[in-house]
Amino acid sequence: MQTVRRRCLVDVQHRIVFGTLEAVQPVLAACGWQINTAVVERLTLSLRQPVAAIGRRVSTLCQGEDGFGQQRAWSHGYDNFVLPHASVRQPVPQPVPTHGTGSATQWRPQTPALAAGLTDHVWSLCEVLLYRVPPWPRPAGG
Repeated sequence: MQTVRRRCLVDVQHRIVFGTLEAVQPVLAACGWQINTAVVERLTLSLRQPVAAIGRRVSTLCQGEDGFGQQRAWSHGYDNFVLPHASVRQPVPQPVPTHGTGSATQWRPQTPALAAGLTDHVWSLCEVLLYRVPPWPRPAGG
């Protein structure tokens, strides 16, 4: 819970919803963390923009759990393979001059999949749409 006075944050009170404070504190302390909802709020916002079913009532193809799962999978694929993220960009050894009025390029765009070594380039939207997903392995004896 946050207390705001004259549009300034003056106090934050933390609540434990699942578990106890005694169980949560050692886990967070091992990483040097404290209770914070910013990560959850950022993730919710990141999902709400591309997945219409989270943000509002819509009459799209997401009529059930399957449709929601497909929209969420599409969003994750786009975010990880197509959309470069500033947090994982790499500096170029020598700034590359542009052929226009802009300043020299100092960063190489990178996606999370590229940073993790899952691919060797930033994918285009066409590549994602045309990628053939291999079949899921079937369990033995089933």
